[in-house]
Amino acid sequence: MPKKQIASPFPTLQKQSPPRSARQKDSAPPKRSTTSIKVGVQIRAQRLAADLSAGALATQAGVSRSMMSRIERGLVSPSIEVLDKIATVLDVPMSRFFADQVRRLDMSHVPAGKGLKIERVDAVKGYHYALLGHLLSGNLFVEPYLIELSDEATPYPAFQHPGVKFIYMLSGRVKYRYGSRTLEVKAGDSLLFDARALHGAEILRERPVSYLSIVFTLRE
Repeated sequence: MPKKQIASPFPTLQKQSPPRSARQKDSAPPKRSTTSIKVGVQIRAQRLAADLSAGALATQAGVSRSMMSRIERGLVSPSIEVLDKIATVLDVPMSRFFADQVRRLDMSHVPAGKGLKIERVDAVKGYHYALLGHLLSGNLFVEPYLIELSDEATPYPAFQHPGVKFIYMLSGRVKYRYGSRTLEVKAGDSLLFDARALHGAEILRERPVSYLSIVFTLRE
């Protein structure tokens, strides 16, 4: 006689499918870190600047092509050892990969003859200044001037101020003093020096005298 099946008083447990939101979360791509993204962007930029393919960089750095692709897309954080190998291949310091390119970059453009005429309070008679632009990068401030000496200009070897100065002679010839040294400077010559020492033209040998003066100073 066949056995009669008795219904269980307990509900049958059925395997439940995870909620749709949970399934979507499991299949979502891994979250990329901000640092990994920035490093990847920098590596790709340096690779393109070196005119190197991703495959060639991967081969020379000793990583797979797929890994290099993931590094450049910021999907993985490469080890210091891998970064060092990549930097060696690209011939750049490893710190370059961590440079912050998001900060604002400046430039200035001054058309020919449109330099801003500057009336300096401490200007020496006969020295005419035209500001050719200005730039602040981090705490570095750059001021390029076109300086022209009129016929009434007289020698003045006592300029002194903070920063570093670059001078490129455009015309004329002078005897230039820097501290205890003097030297003959003519059109086409250049000077680069610490501007904290006394400096300037001691003798104006040939006129007209004009030169490009660029001052670099650090701002707090």
